[in-house]
Amino acid sequence: MNKLMKFFFLTSALFGFSLNMQASEADLAIPDLHQGTYHIFGSAVSSWDFLFYGAMIIVGTLGFSLVLFHQIKKLKAHDSMLKVAETIYATCRTYLLQQGKFLLMLFAIVGAILCIYFFGLLGKPVHVVGEVLLFSVIGMLGSYSVAWYGIRVNTYANARTAFASLRGKPLDVVNIPLKAGMSVGLFLISLELVMMVIILLFVPRDRVGICFLGFAIGESLGASALRIAGGIFTKIADIGSDLMKVIFKVKEDDPRNPGVIADCTGDNAGDSVGPTADGFETYGVTGVALITFITLAIKDPQVQAKLIVWIFGMRFLMDFLSGCSFFINQAISKRLYSKKKFFNFENPLMRLIWIAATLCISVSFFMSHLLLSDLPNPTLWWKLAVIISCGTLAAVLIPEFTKMFTSSKSNHVQEIVTASREGGASLNILSGIVTGYLSAFWTGMLIVALMTIAYFTSETGLVEILGEHATIFAFGLVAFGFLCMGPVTIAVDSYGPVTDNAQSVFELSQIEQIPNVSQSIEKEFGFKPDFEVGKHFLEANDSAGNTFKATAKPVLIGTAVVGATTMIFSIILLLDKVGMLKLSLTDAQVILGLICGGAVIFWFSGASMQAVTTGAYRAVEFIKKNFDMNKKEADIEDSKAVVKICTQYAQKGMWNIFIALISLTLSFAFMSPNFFVAYLISIAVFGLFQAIFMANAGGSWDNAKKVVEVDLKEKNTLLHEAVVVGDTVGDPFKDTSSVSLNPIIKFSTLFGLLATEICIEMKMNPAMDYSMYIAIPFLIIGLIFVLRTFYSMRIPVEKLAEEESSEVQYKENLDEVNKDKDTDEFVSEDSDILVKETVPVDKKM
Repeated sequence: MNKLMKFFFLTSALFGFSLNMQASEADLAIPDLHQGTYHIFGSAVSSWDFLFYGAMIIVGTLGFSLVLFHQIKKLKAHDSMLKVAETIYATCRTYLLQQGKFLLMLFAIVGAILCIYFFGLLGKPVHVVGEVLLFSVIGMLGSYSVAWYGIRVNTYANARTAFASLRGKPLDVVNIPLKAGMSVGLFLISLELVMMVIILLFVPRDRVGICFLGFAIGESLGASALRIAGGIFTKIADIGSDLMKVIFKVKEDDPRNPGVIADCTGDNAGDSVGPTADGFETYGVTGVALITFITLAIKDPQVQAKLIVWIFGMRFLMDFLSGCSFFINQAISKRLYSKKKFFNFENPLMRLIWIAATLCISVSFFMSHLLLSDLPNPTLWWKLAVIISCGTLAAVLIPEFTKMFTSSKSNHVQEIVTASREGGASLNILSGIVTGYLSAFWTGMLIVALMTIAYFTSETGLVEILGEHATIFAFGLVAFGFLCMGPVTIAVDSYGPVTDNAQSVFELSQIEQIPNVSQSIEKEFGFKPDFEVGKHFLEANDSAGNTFKATAKPVLIGTAVVGATTMIFSIILLLDKVGMLKLSLTDAQVILGLICGGAVIFWFSGASMQAVTTGAYRAVEFIKKNFDMNKKEADIEDSKAVVKICTQYAQKGMWNIFIALISLTLSFAFMSPNFFVAYLISIAVFGLFQAIFMANAGGSWDNAKKVVEVDLKEKNTLLHEAVVVGDTVGDPFKDTSSVSLNPIIKFSTLFGLLATEICIEMKMNPAMDYSMYIAIPFLIIGLIFVLRTFYSMRIPVEKLAEEESSEVQYKENLDEVNKDKDTDEFVSEDSDILVKETVPVDKKM
């Protein structure tokens, strides 16, 4: 490894310092915002003042997110539940600290490349490069801090939600996780906006561009690492924990299961850390892409300033309106459900999305008219509002489409259950795959339809203002519209890990077994607990959480793909400017680039699942050996050991994937800019459909399991075993590979911009064209690590002695399970679905 990294730096340094280029995407000419003036309600307001005071309002929404945080923290819960929640947070904290160290290692690589680029290629002075690195660190810390905030909110909310279920009031079970999600969403978007406005207003004009670029790379790096590693961690733990239900016929989240705490940690690592860091990065990178386009494609500084301020003005308003939609939804829900004993938990969440979309679309026309009505084209304001509304509409229609395929009430999920009853795990898996494929088709067609509306709108006079590439800007605005409801999208996504953890907290607390607990709760909290109703509420709410975790995934991946179009266009503009643009389907480089993009998407999908598979094997092997049925709860050291296994494989898998990805990106960028553009387009398109297919297939398998457990109440049956197996297949589909494709696409595009500029400069000076001498070594390094993602992560065939040792321990555990059971409940050795080979946990990786 050390030799490879030295070679990596040596190669970059050797050729990076030999170049000198006078103009770059990093030298974006951001206009002076003091010059532009708006006439709002009879008052003249400069662009600078508008952004500054708008940012102050957003600081207010940031404060409101903290108010929600403290409201959740103040809610009461039983000590037994609070202790479990704190244990989960402690393991999450350990995981995040470890990931922080890992991020620093990755940043050392990217930081070195940035120094080579800005020192060697652009010839920037030390203080400028220092600013770039500073904002890269700020971007990375932004992704990291919102991830930490999300975990802290969720681990407060999980115990409070679990305890609230005992009151028998279902609205409380919905309100707490929804309030937690809204706190995360407002905090994330508000912090992102404030950071970007600070760069836009206070960094000198000649350095705004490179600081934005550094900021975007930093947050993209943070999101990629946290999303991929979190996805691997959570599914190792989830599979390891879930399969014990089949092996030992125990209940969900049995306290004796050493994998349960790791599973709870994984719920946060994968479903909270990943989405929050990803959302933070998506919001920032899309904004940077639009600003880049405006400064490159539009010549008039006045129009540039107005459009940049308009974009931020829209973001200010949408952030504020998302908060308003939360209060409106709360009032409606209270009126409809406060006296009901049960209702569909999905309804308040879907209503929140529709309220936010209606407000955002309506007010987008008002804001556009307010800020853009005085441009030379008097119709521009409503046309841009229509284009943004296409994206906002996508953010509400995609969840509706996703529900059709993943909701526990959907026909597709019901069909999976029916297929499983007759055909077992095999038909369960086949039916889920069909669901995923169909959902990818319809979601893709929906996105195409909305982008087509944006395209035709851009053709009706926008070229006069935006130039000949107005269509690309329109596509970027569609991505922007996806994010208009950012706080709400994040809120319904963050709802899932809270409800999942709440169910686990209930079981792990063993509150029902505490002597005289009903009397003590009635005396201390003023109500008599209903444990059976509480468990039913938590299981049903977890199903709703699964559905809305699924709805957020296509929105984020759709944003990445549509937004990547705008970033890719920056490369196309540069190629066109220097006369090197050659993007024709009859050109061999383009065809090869398209094929390579698809290959990388399928490699990444397999590599991320390979890390989950091997890690889950290690975890299952350890849990099977240490599952003591005689104990009341798992040994804390055993639980820590499972967490350690999950962390080790998450980091090892992430390290191999990251080095392979960055090496392939640099190699392809240096081979040919036109080849690289085709490659980026390919990973965006292949990634879109692969991610939607995997996310929705996994969501349908997950809720099929919930239907069997909650609606049919058929736990510990052959049907239940079949749907659990299907769910374990879907776990890495929906929570590892699919969700990680989003940051992968954006990181490759953003980081590839830098390498492409070096390659273009080399090819413009044939005497200094060393591009292939750089591309080939990086290709070799990339392929080595591609091999490592599979062959260094394989499950090895162990010696017969180790196999026999595991078999003896496994049979002892089965005997323990069957000791007090009736004959018809006997757990047969033949029902084991797991391989028996073992590897010692402390074996060197």
